[in-house]
This record gives sequence, structure tokens and C-alpha cells, in this order.
Amino acid sequence: MIARPALALAAAACSLVLVTSCGDDKSPAEQRASTTANGVDLAAVKAYLLEHTERLASDSASLRANAEAYYRLAKSVDFDYARLLDDRRAETSRLVHQGQRDFVKANPAYEEMEGVVAGVPSLADYDVIIDAGGDASDPENAVPFDLETPAGRTYKQPGNFNYLIETTAFGTEPKYQAKGVKPDLDGDGKVEFAESLPDADFYVTAARGFEKYSRELDEAARGWQPSPSDALTALVVMTPTMSDMFEAWKNSRAVAGDKATEKAFVAASRLQDIADILGGLVLIYDNVEPLVATADREQAVQTRQSLRKLLDFAAALRDREAGGRKYTAEEADTLGSQAQERAEAIAGQITQAAAKLDIQLEES
Repeated sequence: MIARPALALAAAACSLVLVTSCGDDKSPAEQRASTTANGVDLAAVKAYLLEHTERLASDSASLRANAEAYYRLAKSVDFDYARLLDDRRAETSRLVHQGQRDFVKANPAYEEMEGVVAGVPSLADYDVIIDAGGDASDPENAVPFDLETPAGRTYKQPGNFNYLIETTAFGTEPKYQAKGVKPDLDGDGKVEFAESLPDADFYVTAARGFEKYSRELDEAARGWQPSPSDALTALVVMTPTMSDMFEAWKNSRAVAGDKATEKAFVAASRLQDIADILGGLVLIYDNVEPLVATADREQAVQTRQSLRKLLDFAAALRDREAGGRKYTAEEADTLGSQAQERAEAIAGQITQAAAKLDIQLEES
């Protein structure tokens, strides 16, 4: 779950910089026209988005097909999971591990475009559904859907699909696992991390929903016409989310190990997600920078350099961790504070540029 308070900070910064400009009511069409006149073309941002929505639609379809196969296998033994392991252990293990690999492939397809999806108001609902929404225990941030399984069970606002699929496939959420049996997939008498035996009834339902909404996002993305307001809003909303993401990293297995309280981010480190998101934001800024430069060329260059340094900072942490470096909770807090400070400065600079350009930032 990522809190996104950036627009409140942006509005305050905007009022300090240029009060009259924040109330601009130009239509998106007018804003696009003025951008074209300044030589700015956001077509590359849309192309980037569509490349990723297509990937996600394809990857979620593969994941769903695997979940269907697992469901059929469990159904063939009347969902007797002890029998499933006794009679079909090898096939069960193959399908579970394939589902995990499918998620590992699908996850970056979304994270790399999250800066666009979550930051653009007309697309942001899909971020709640796919990646950021909570469950019914958090009504303000809960996902806007329920799930009904083939067996007739209903899960009220269970949480976002990335969380549901990952924690089911990797076994970190017990309520989505088969009951009354140990998931010893390799038959060695021990249950290691990532040995999982998903509840097939729930798993196939979540996988079907994941594919459904991934395809809906792809369709919505095709109808989206990017405007300068969209691009700048995405940057201001998504850049200053570092502290929340570093907090999730601190609480995940990557830092906390077996004492982790965060059930997600086991397929890949949260640092990978942070770098993926920042990479998408860099692409957005690269395409909108010519417009920002018309307000203040020197500031536009500084903002680009600062955003790229933030990406380099996150990528270096990711790479060191992948190379075996272990971070403590205290280090995670310090690094998160450093990243957040940099991110808020960048968002403030972009907010100032939007004010000078009379471009209104939208509520996401």
C-alpha cells in the first residue's frame, strides 16, 4: 500500500510560488495544443504505457491459465490436498512453481508503468485494483471489488491483485492456502520457504480477476490521450512515495528475514519495485522536460539531474542487495528518509514549473 500525499504538498508549494496560476482551468485539449506548440510530444509516454499494459495482459493470461490447470488438478481429487500430494506431487509442484515464475514475470510489467497508471487520474483506479488497494479492514483505501469463487465463497474487498496472487502463490498468506496439510512439494519431509499449496478455489478466482482487470487497464490505456497536466501530475504524485516503499522494504523478508511482518514483496525485493517505478518516472520527465524548460531552463536541467540521481540511488541499493549486501532496519529507515527528502524536493520543483506554465495539477 502506498500513500500518496504529494498533491497536498504540491498545492502548498504552488500557493507559495504563484497563487493565481493554480486555478487555471484550461482543458486538456488546450494544454495539449500549447505543448505541441512548444515542441513537446508525449506520444512516447503513451507508447511506453501500452507496451507495458500489453505485457501485463499477456502475463496475467499465462498466470490465469496455470491457475486453471492447478484448479483442474485439485478438482480431480475432489480438493483432497493430502491425496493431491500423495498421488500427484510432482505435477502439483510443477504448477505451483510455474505460478510463482509467472508472477515474477508479471510484477515488473506493472511496476515499471505504475508511475503513469497511479499518477494519471483517469487511470489511477487500476492502481488501486492491481497494486495499491487495501482490504476491507481499511475502508478508505480498500479495493472496489469482491471475489466470488466457483465454490460460492465470497471475499469482500480482499485487497489488490498483486498482493493476492503473490501471497497465495508463495504461501505467505495462510488464509489462501489449503487447510490441514503441509505443503511439502519436494517430499523431503520439510516445508521450506516458497513451498506453497494454494487453495485452488481462491487461487483460480484471484487469477481470473487479475487477468480481467489487466485487460481493462490495457483498454483504458489505449483510450488515454496524455496531456502536460497528466505528465506533471504523475511526477508530483508518484515521486514522493519513497518513505512508504522503503518502509515496506524494511518490514519485508529482504531486511527482516523470518521476522518479516510484510507478507508481500517476496517474489522480488521492494528495492526492485522502487527502481522500476522511478525508471518510468524518468521516462515521463524526459518527455515533458522541453515544456518545463520553457518556464525555467536551468531548473528543468536540475530537476532532470535530481530525478536521475534518485533512480541511480535506488538502483545501486537494489544491485548491492542482489549481490548479497544485507541491510538492517536502521539502515532502511535512514535510506528511506534520504530518498524521501530528495523526492519531495523534486516534486516541489515540478509543482513550481506547473504553476509558472499555468498548468493545473489534478487530484489523483
